[in-house]
Formats: sequence, structure tokens, C-alpha cells
Amino acid sequence: MALGKPRREGIDNPAQKSHCTLIRNVFRLVGREVEGSTLIGSDVAIEGVSKSFGDFRALNNVSLTIQKGEFFSLLGPSGCGKTTLLRIIAGFESPDDGAVTFDGNDVLGLPPNRRQANTVFQNYALFPHLSVFENVAFPLRLRKLPRSQADSQVKEYLRLVQLEAHAHKKPNQLSGGQKQRVAIARALINKPRVLLLDEPLSALDAKLRQHMLIELDQIHDKIGITFIYVTHDQQEALSVSDHIAVMDQGDVLQVGTPHEIYESPATNFVARFIGETNLYDGKVLGVNKLPHVETEYMVELEIAELGRVKVTTVDEVKPGQKVNFTVRPEKIMITTDKPASKREDINHFQGTVDEPIYSGFQTKFYVKVNDTAMIRVIKQHANYSDEGPDIVWKDSVYLSWSANDGYILGIKE
Repeated sequence: MALGKPRREGIDNPAQKSHCTLIRNVFRLVGREVEGSTLIGSDVAIEGVSKSFGDFRALNNVSLTIQKGEFFSLLGPSGCGKTTLLRIIAGFESPDDGAVTFDGNDVLGLPPNRRQANTVFQNYALFPHLSVFENVAFPLRLRKLPRSQADSQVKEYLRLVQLEAHAHKKPNQLSGGQKQRVAIARALINKPRVLLLDEPLSALDAKLRQHMLIELDQIHDKIGITFIYVTHDQQEALSVSDHIAVMDQGDVLQVGTPHEIYESPATNFVARFIGETNLYDGKVLGVNKLPHVETEYMVELEIAELGRVKVTTVDEVKPGQKVNFTVRPEKIMITTDKPASKREDINHFQGTVDEPIYSGFQTKFYVKVNDTAMIRVIKQHANYSDEGPDIVWKDSVYLSWSANDGYILGIKE
């Protein structure tokens, strides 16, 4: 299971209960099939894949290795190339260069229906002229399964996604949630080794998306096939992924676990895109090897907006080098009283609250330091009555964070 799984809260809305029930039913069905070793995942390798559309370069020599049974997410803003890459894996696009293999076997010469991969599209990609029944049956028709056997399987899947009463309808007669159910049933009925998901939850409201995501993750954990999930939503990717590839402008900037991507971003873009962060240019003033830790160093930086900042790193840096420094808002402690700690590895700053933003479970503070720098701080509301004095607009406050909680992104050229 990936780190950072969302908490499973109660579901009060009947529509949400209905959606979650249908996913559990599919989960039970595929679970039975897995017990008979029908469903297994594939290793997927993308090697040097490039793709252009006219003058637009969608993918730049992309290489990824996705392990069998992984929940792997392609994460990035619109236009970064993630959907193009998914379509190449599925067989709906051909790369200009590169290779795509499943379990070491080249699949670029195979049509989509022979790749043992099924896709759930962002817009569901249902055939408008076919009924719900025939949309779900379509993969079995391509395989020329005997009609009686295919129809029996379709009826079971429609029952499990609670659409048996809508079998005769066309897609334009369904709600968004119902269309999604049709797409899920159609994708799973073909018993794929790889399931490709192109932002399948984008049409749902935020709370329902969260619960559907949990149920989708449960399906993955049970059936063990390879999931490749495209999303621009950082929280979705962090919540369910085993590994994440962060993409921008056709390039893969970093591949890692959710923890690695969040805590140790490889570039400024990754740091900014994954959650919120405070990001500064700095210059190395001094470097000292930490006692009892051979591969870790205490670095003192000079940051124009803040002054001197201490940060630990495992990368070797030298005095005079220019670097990027980041610290996440939730790592910073904010108080109205001066911290009592005298530890040398704690950074201390004083400032004034320029803007407090309350959002229920947390408050975000924009704190002006040294009349030039604005530091974002997030304070979680863990307890009802143990939050200390209220901090409001124009309050004078103290900010502090450990050297271990800052991060050097890399050396600037």
C-alpha cells in the first residue's frame, strides 16, 4: 500500500453509497477471478518514446519502468504529455521513436484489442449508437466469444454495477455517474493485465471522487493487475500510487514514491507542483559533516530575502555554490511567544501576519519577514481546545523549523 492513504470516513449521501457499493461488487467479482489466477499484471517498459504533433513536441525521449501489479500514476499539468503517453501504451497513438513492451514483448505492432490492456477514458469513450449492454459487450464481441457466454458475462457485470435496469439505454440517456459505471464494467470485463485510467473521476464532485478513489485502490490491491493512472490532481496521485512520474512539457522530471516526490523534489517545478512550498535562491556559506552520520552535512545558506538558514543534506555542496532551497509550509511552527529551544539546528525568524486564511482543518498564514519575504505557514487544527492563543491579522509572530525539514533541490548553474 502506498503512503498517505486517505482516511475512510463515513458516507451519508445515498448517491455516494450507491457508487461505492457498485465498486465493491466489481471488487468481489474480480476478486473471485484472481483466486483462480485469471487476472495477473504485466511489467510495462517505455524506452526512449518521443511524439510530435506537427511542430508541437508532446513527448521528449521518455523512459519509464512500471512493475507488475503497481499502481503507477502519471502526474502533471494539462498539456504535459501524460495522456499522449497513455494513448501510446494503449495503442491509440504511435510514437515517432522508442519502444513499449509488456513483460519484455514489443507491443507497438499490436492493435489496442490485442495488447491485454483496457482503458477507462476521461470522457468514458462510450459508443453513442450502442446500448449500455452492447457497450459493455464490445470487448467480448471483438474476441468473438460465443454470444450466449458473452451475454451471460455482460448481464453479471451490469448487475454488479447496478445498471441492469438501464441495459437498453443509449449513453446520452445516462447521468455522468452511470456512464462511468459503464466504462468501468467494459474495462474490467475483458480481464486485462494492464488497466489504463485517463482521469476517470474528473466528472464527479470532490467528496465522491475521494470515496471512489479509495474503492478503486481496493480493487487494485485485491486483483493485482497493473494500474497506470493519469491525473493532474496531486492529492489523488499521492493517495493511491506506489510510484509517481511527474511530467511537464513532454519530459519526466522525477519518478519516485509519494513520500520521495513530496519530501525530496528533484526540481523547482516538482516542488511547486506537488503541494505548496516556500522556495528561495541561496548561496552556500559553510558546510560541516554531521557527527556519527557519514553521508549527511549541515549547510549554512545565505538567502537574500531571509538571511542565514541552516539545512541538512546528503548531497555534497561547497561554499560559494548557488542552490535552490525549499521548506514546506506545514513544517514551520508559528507562535506568538518566542520559542524556548536553544538547539543550534533550529531556524528562527520573526515576522508579521499579513493574511490568515482559515479552512476548517487548518489555517494558512502569509507571514512577512524582514519587510521583503513572504513565508507561507500551515497550522493544522488537531485539537479543539489545545491550539494556544489565536493568531490574527497583523500579529507579531515567531517562525521556526528544523534544519532537517528544509531541502536543497540542487546546485544552480
